Amino acid sequence: MTPERLARIKQTLNTRQPDLSVLTDQVHKPRNLSAIIRSCDAFGLANMHVVWPKEGFRAFRKTAGGSYNWVTTHTHRSMDEAIAKLKGQGHKLYAAQLSDRAIDFREADYTVPCTVVMGNEVDGVSADAAAQADEHIVIPMMGMVESLNVSSACAIILSEAQRQRKLAGLFDQRRLPDDEYNRLLFRWCQPTVKRYCDDRNLPYPPIDAETGELIDGVGWMQEVRKLRANRRRWDDPGNITPPEPQDTAEAAPAKPWEAG
Repeated sequence: MTPERLARIKQTLNTRQPDLSVLTDQVHKPRNLSAIIRSCDAFGLANMHVVWPKEGFRAFRKTAGGSYNWVTTHTHRSMDEAIAKLKGQGHKLYAAQLSDRAIDFREADYTVPCTVVMGNEVDGVSADAAAQADEHIVIPMMGMVESLNVSSACAIILSEAQRQRKLAGLFDQRRLPDDEYNRLLFRWCQPTVKRYCDDRNLPYPPIDAETGELIDGVGWMQEVRKLRANRRRWDDPGNITPPEPQDTAEAAPAKPWEAG
């Protein structure tokens, strides 16, 4: 971890917006999903929400350009579940949807806690989700085509959101809560140790915030080895109850991009 790398990580975390997000409604093309994640990172979003397409959520790494490492992606089984969670957090929902009540996307207020809802490539935002949205927003079109690619439209809307928030001073000081900031600082500074801990259900070891390095990496690894050496295996004769089977059908589609 070089000082320059650590400084860039901290600068990025200091400008992350925890109360601005994107929710995709059954967007199924990996390239589009990945391009949306990339836009979220570029415009300072901390979180993205995804309602699983039928094929499962799988970001296309090449298009994402590694940005799935920098945006926390939350997956949901249904739009109702996602909307309930976001509204419970006080978010206004702006659905990119052509309708009689749609307004120019630049007229929406993105300085309040809000989420931009993007529909899939064929059907757009689902009717139920559109009905629950606080506003419908559209990008005025002056050409022969009737619509933009979903990832392009998302980038345009987020650019306006960034502009409004910058004018409002929302990028001038850190807005992530301390626990989230420290969790992401560890994950970004120590990706290898992060994967090791996640795979083995271990708590993250402390790091030095001034250097981004483990405070006592050797001592921590020695304790981990002791813990694993003394841990009973599920097939140990002393164990009476076998382990519960894993519901891989639910967990697998989102890993490794879903929220930790």
